[in-house]
Amino acid sequence: MEAPPDLLVEHARIERELADPAVHSDQEVARRLGKRYAELTPVVGTHRALQTLEGDLGAARELAAEDESFRAEVSSLEARREHLEDTLRALLLPRDENDDRDVIVEIKAGEGGDESALFAGDLLRMYLRYAERVGWKTEVIEATETDMGGYKDISFAVKSRGTPGPGEGVWARLKYEGGVHRVQRVPVTESQGRIHTSAAGVLVLPEAEEVDVRIEPGDLRIDVYRSSGPGGQSVNTTDSAVRITHLPTGIVASCQNEKSQLQNREAAMRILRARLLAAAQEAADQEASDARRSQVRTVDRSERVRTYNFAENRIADHRVNYKAYNLDQVLDGDLDAVVQALVDADTEARLSAATASR
Repeated sequence: MEAPPDLLVEHARIERELADPAVHSDQEVARRLGKRYAELTPVVGTHRALQTLEGDLGAARELAAEDESFRAEVSSLEARREHLEDTLRALLLPRDENDDRDVIVEIKAGEGGDESALFAGDLLRMYLRYAERVGWKTEVIEATETDMGGYKDISFAVKSRGTPGPGEGVWARLKYEGGVHRVQRVPVTESQGRIHTSAAGVLVLPEAEEVDVRIEPGDLRIDVYRSSGPGGQSVNTTDSAVRITHLPTGIVASCQNEKSQLQNREAAMRILRARLLAAAQEAADQEASDARRSQVRTVDRSERVRTYNFAENRIADHRVNYKAYNLDQVLDGDLDAVVQALVDADTEARLSAATASR
C-alpha cells in the first residue's frame, strides 16, 4: 500500500514554501500551510517507512531462501509491514472537518436533584483536570450554581495551545463525551447509606468563529435581566444578564456570570455561534446529525453513554464496552484510556465502512 502521489507532491511543495521567509510575513497563510503540513507529515512518514521496510523485507527473504535462521526476521518484518499499512489506511481516512477546532462543553444536571448537580460539578472538575494534563486552556463561560456547591448547568470553553497535530485537537478528543453520564453512589444527603443513581448530560460543540456563522442583527432578540445566584438570591443590582434568541431557529443562549452586560453579551454570542454551527452541520450532513443524536438533549438515566460506580471504583463506557476500575484516577483527569478506546472504535468502524464500500 502506498500514499497517493498527489499528497506526496503537496507535502514537498508546502515544505519548500514554509522554508521561504517571505511566506511568514503573512501569518494567516503561514498558519494555513503549517496546519496542512502537520496533517500530511504522518502520511508521508508512514509511506517512507513502508518503502524502507519493503526493501528490508526483500533482502530478508533472499537470505531466508539460503539460511532458515532468517525466517524469523521475515515474519517480524511482515508483521511490521501489516501494522504500517493499517496505520496508513487510518491516516488516509476522510478527516472530520472540525477535528482541529476548540470546543464549548455544556453540562446540565438531570434526574437526582442536588446529587445530580454535585455530579455535574464532578464532571466539570474531571474535564478541567484532563485539559490541564493535556496542556489545553479552559474558560468558564456561564454557570448556575446550587446551594450545595454543585451546578444546575455550566458552559465552558476548551482551547488548544498552538496548532494541534492530526487527531490531537480538542474536538478530535472530546467529541465522544456527549451524552448522558450516570453516577451510582451514596449521596452526601443520604443518611441511610443507600446507593442512589442520578445523571448529568454533557453536550460538546465545536466552537465557531464569526466567519463560520453569518448572523444578521435583525435575527436576534436580546433581553437583559438581573442575574441571580444559588437559591434565587440576587448577585447583581443591575440588569447585566443577557439572553439572546436567534429568531429564525429559536436557539437561545444566555449568560449572567460576568459583571458587565457587554461581557455577558459576548459570552452568550460565543455559545449561540457554536449552537448555530452545530445546527447548520446537522442540517447539511445526515451523518453528522446521527452522531449528534447520541448526545441526547434530555437527561434520561436510560439513555446513558457512561456509568461512574463509586462503590466499585468502576467506570464503564457502554458504547465500546470499555470497563476499568480506576474511577478515582479518571475523575482526577486521567481520561486518556477512556478517550482512546472511543477514538479507536470510531477509526475501526470507519475503516470497515471504507473497506465495505470498495
